[in-house]
Amino acid sequence: MRASDAPTGPSTESPRCPAGDDARVELDREQAFLDRARAELNRMREAAEALDASRASDAISGEVLSRVLARRIASLQDDPRTTLFFGRIDLAPQDGPAESFHIGRRHVSDEAGDPVVVDWRAPLATAFYRASRNNRMDVTLRRRFGVEHGRLTALEDEHLTSADAAAGDGATGSLLAAEIERPRTGPMRDIVSTIQPEQDEIVRGDLTTTICVQGAPGTGKTAVGLHRAAWLLYSFRDRLDRSGVLVVGPNRAFLDHIGAVLPSLGEVRVSHATIDSLLDHGRVRADEPAEVAALKGDVRMAAVLRRAVWSRVQRPTEALVVPRGVRRWRVPAYVAQEVLDELATRGVRYSSARSLLPMRLSHQVLLAMERSGESPDDRVQDAVARSAPVRAYVSQLWPALDPAAVLHGLFADADTLAAAAGDDLSPDEQRMLLWDKPPRSKGTARWSRADMPLLDELADLLERVPSLGHVVLDEAQDLSPMQLRAVGRRCSTGSATVLGDIAQGTTPWATSSWQEAMRHLGKSSHDLVVLDRGFRVPAAVIEYAARLLPLTAPGLGAPTSVRTNEGRLRIVETAPADLIASVADAVRDAVAAPGSVGVIAPDAVVPGLSDGLADAGIAFGRLDTDHGDDEDHQVEVVPASVAKGLEFDRVVVVEPAAIAAAEPDERTGLRRLYVVLTRAVSELTVVHAEPLPGPLAEPTD
Repeated sequence: MRASDAPTGPSTESPRCPAGDDARVELDREQAFLDRARAELNRMREAAEALDASRASDAISGEVLSRVLARRIASLQDDPRTTLFFGRIDLAPQDGPAESFHIGRRHVSDEAGDPVVVDWRAPLATAFYRASRNNRMDVTLRRRFGVEHGRLTALEDEHLTSADAAAGDGATGSLLAAEIERPRTGPMRDIVSTIQPEQDEIVRGDLTTTICVQGAPGTGKTAVGLHRAAWLLYSFRDRLDRSGVLVVGPNRAFLDHIGAVLPSLGEVRVSHATIDSLLDHGRVRADEPAEVAALKGDVRMAAVLRRAVWSRVQRPTEALVVPRGVRRWRVPAYVAQEVLDELATRGVRYSSARSLLPMRLSHQVLLAMERSGESPDDRVQDAVARSAPVRAYVSQLWPALDPAAVLHGLFADADTLAAAAGDDLSPDEQRMLLWDKPPRSKGTARWSRADMPLLDELADLLERVPSLGHVVLDEAQDLSPMQLRAVGRRCSTGSATVLGDIAQGTTPWATSSWQEAMRHLGKSSHDLVVLDRGFRVPAAVIEYAARLLPLTAPGLGAPTSVRTNEGRLRIVETAPADLIASVADAVRDAVAAPGSVGVIAPDAVVPGLSDGLADAGIAFGRLDTDHGDDEDHQVEVVPASVAKGLEFDRVVVVEPAAIAAAEPDERTGLRRLYVVLTRAVSELTVVHAEPLPGPLAEPTD
């Protein structure tokens, strides 16, 4: 984008474009450097393609090397639509000549191994994002580039040592503003060229530190989390290659939306999952009232399930008798009980402890043999542990379990549930959990979405769920305590980046405290960072949506937009019979300018609205709970329940009152509406026939 086409920044800003012929000469010099960088990247790719994995010492090594080379070659692909670098820093001389470094999405080196482009994740690149007049970090000049179709079209310099640097420190230059406000279509793009200092501090936080980000709409918290994953993989490659990185999002449409970010940063080693796919323990075939789902998500269920599992261990009433040859060896019941107590208090999982029991009992048999003067060896102990009497004794005292069978037993039998509930659940709560018509077996049980975290908890009680090196959890405020526990055990020995906004909690069990949520996640020790400077949502939109905050999140400060473009807000009131026609008119106005358009409506209205827009001759795509189609559309119709995490240049919101009324309670409904209203990057149009919810009905300036 050319600097002359970009929005004008504050008059006190320090970034400046070189003037006249000097600017053209400098731009030509930088374009020549870009051409050289592309040639070096092509050389690096050809060198990687020339390597032969078949020459490895053995087949296994060859297969591993082949995968590594394929990943290396993929990371060296050049995208002609963009540039290899987006910025440059000049450093003050340190016992030698001054140096310049170009900062880009990936590292490019010359044949001698010297850097041509520095990866944005490298320590050297930190100064590009954080240098200021108060802490110049040896930077004398910071340069940003305007880009159009893969070529440099403009440049903008910020001289940190000049006399007017103080006046403009913290100001947004025109190229930076242009990049933030640039129209977009399709999935979310990376923000690597526009990362702000407070965002960079989160991105480069140490791997051992769990970070919780409370981010208002438009503060870039999701992009920050994804860039943190990319930075961690760069900085701790060996460790995370072994242990893995996982990104957890609220739904498939959201994952599709963010799917291009990490590959654009050169990272393809990150797994993605929704909370539902992560906790896939069977087919969801039942719905249930919100109050029942909330109870199943309550953290008290963890204690109930633990009792349900460990109560299956029985007290021995008879001795273990093991015939061997002409002798019969006995392990008294009280000795067997001591063995069971020792295993139950070791802190190991139920099934793991059960697998140890045969050897523990056979050890007692060997002790009896030794007391009688025999000298048994390990082979004898193994044979005793595998003997039919020992296996039968173990099955009687410590039965094998599976998660579905345990949960089926709880919800199908009132006495079993009462015994496991203890003092944690009241009689009324127990009745809420019991099935009206219990299925005959676990195989015929109709599980609900809220049952999945319970099955996951049970699976972990039986066998420990492996931990990953790092988990990025987005929209964490919407998860129930039991869902948070499920995510937490995926990073029990690793760390996490937790992203969310208390004001955007749209489930009946949404958390009201990050301290509480992080405790359920198993990360009580964490850094809480607040992002309240909005780079995406313009002031006109965020101020309108913030009218809901006193009702949805009392005490939470309203976000502040730092955009120089205040955006546009339109409220269109229409008759019920003219609603779809008015929406169609608003969409036609929106598509007249470049950029994406989101039409967000109550879920129940989407089918009829889609038909109406099609009849009006408007081309559009549709994002549903699972995902959209594979094409990028300028216009997307989005159910309100799926809007979280998405962004569009212009948004048309249909019937705000109906969006709020679709939720189970007023607070959740207004939070859902707050989410919907803050999806716009440039313009928000509200079309309604029903009266607007209270705070939104007040006149706008």
